[in-house]
Amino acid sequence: MAKTKTVFFCTSCGYESSKWMGQCPGCKEWNTFSEEPVKITKSGSAASKSVGSAAEPVLLKDISVDEAERISSGSAEFDRVLGGGIVAGSLVLIGGDPGIGKSTLLLQVAGDISANDKKILYVSGEESLKQIKMRADRLGKDYHGMLLLCETDLDAIEESILKIKPDIVIIDSIQTMYKEDVGSAPGSVTQVREATALLMQIAKQNSITVFIVGHVTKEGAVAGPRVLEHMVDTVLYFEGDRHASYRLLRAVKNRFGSTDEIGVFEMREEGLAEVMDPSSFMLSGRADGASGSVVTCAIEGTRPIMIEVQALVSKSAFGMPRRQATGMDYNRVNLLMAVIEKRGGLQIADQDAYINIAGGIKINEPAMDLATVMSIISSFKNKALDAKTVIFGEVGLSGEVRAVSRAESRVREAAKLGFTTCVLPAANIDASLKKIKGITLIGVKDIGEAKNVIV
Repeated sequence: MAKTKTVFFCTSCGYESSKWMGQCPGCKEWNTFSEEPVKITKSGSAASKSVGSAAEPVLLKDISVDEAERISSGSAEFDRVLGGGIVAGSLVLIGGDPGIGKSTLLLQVAGDISANDKKILYVSGEESLKQIKMRADRLGKDYHGMLLLCETDLDAIEESILKIKPDIVIIDSIQTMYKEDVGSAPGSVTQVREATALLMQIAKQNSITVFIVGHVTKEGAVAGPRVLEHMVDTVLYFEGDRHASYRLLRAVKNRFGSTDEIGVFEMREEGLAEVMDPSSFMLSGRADGASGSVVTCAIEGTRPIMIEVQALVSKSAFGMPRRQATGMDYNRVNLLMAVIEKRGGLQIADQDAYINIAGGIKINEPAMDLATVMSIISSFKNKALDAKTVIFGEVGLSGEVRAVSRAESRVREAAKLGFTTCVLPAANIDASLKKIKGITLIGVKDIGEAKNVIV
C-alpha cells in the first residue's frame, strides 16, 4: 500500500526537504518552501519495477539526425525565435502575463499548421469549447485538422494523445492539469512537476511536439518550481505592455537554436500580426525638434532594431534628485550620469532625470550608453539633435567611447531608414563601413568629443 507523507519543496529551484526551512540550501532564496503531500511506495513492490523495460545503450555514431525534421509554424517571427521551425518531439514552454496573447498566438500557429495537413490536439483546462471556437472564428484560420479537448485529468489526456497520435499537442495551461495519484491541488509544485514530467515522456517517446502554456508570478517568472524550466527544451516569454499594441516573443532557453532572437508582433482585432520591419514600427510617432530625443540601433539576436531613447532633465525641487528609468537598467542610468558630471564637466547632480525607451521595449545592451548620454545632455541644454542622426557606442567609467559589435549591421539599418549621420565609436570605423553610401560617419573617442560634435 502507498503511504502518504508531507514534504517541503522550494518553489524557486525544486529542492526537496523533509522539514520547512527559511532559506533554501539549493538556490539560497528566502521563504520559498511550500508544503506538499506525496505518496511513497515500497521499493520492493511489483508496481515500482518493470522487468525488461530498461533502454539499451546506442552508439553515438549510429544515430542518424535528419536536419529537415522541423515543421514550419506558418509565422516567420515564431520560427525565428524557435531557431528555424518546430522540432518534432520537443517540449516548449510559453510564459507571459495574463491577457498578453499566449493562447491567441498558439491558436494562430495551430491554424497555420493544420492547414498543412498536420493533426493538432488543443487541450484546454481554462476555457470551454465554445469559447475557443469564438476565438478561432475571430482569427479566421482554417482549423480542419485541429481537435479540441477540454480536460484537466492528465491520465485522460495521455490516453487521448496515444489514441489520436497528433503531430502537435497544446496544453493550456500546465497549472490547471493534475494527476489523480498525486495528492495535492492542481497548480501546486508537485502537480506541475509531475505533469511536466509526464508530458516530456509522451513527447520524447512518440515524437510529438508539446507546447505548454505557463502562468507567471508577479515577478515575471513562470509559476511553479524553477525545475520546470530545466525540464523543457525551449522556454519562450511573451512580453509587452497590455495597453500597447506590440508584443515581443523572446527565447530564454533553446536547445535547438539561439536564445538571442526575438519575434515582434502587433495585436490587432483579428489577432496577432507579424511586424517584419520593427525599426519603422518603433520609430513611428516620433516628435521632430524635441530635445532629449536620440535614435540608437540595438541588436537583438541577428536583427538590428532602431529605437528612440528619451530623456527629461529638469531642476529638482527637493534635496534629493529623482532618477527614473523605463526600459533600461536604472543603475546604468545613475552610472552614466556620474560619468557625465565627472568626465563631461556638466553639473547635473541637482537635476531630476527621467529616461524612457519609447514604445515600452526593454533593452539592456551596452551599445545604448552613448545614446543615453547624448539624450541627457540634449535635454539638460535644451538643444534638439538632428532628427536624421543615429548614435550608438559603449561608454566606460573614464568617459571613453568603446567599440561595439555588429557595427556594420547597425549602420546599414540606419542608412536603409534614411538616416544621414551616424555617431559611433572611432574604433569601429573601418573600410567596410566607409563603403556604405548615403550616411556620414562621425567617430568619437570620448563623451567630450561626442558632446562637441552634436550639441
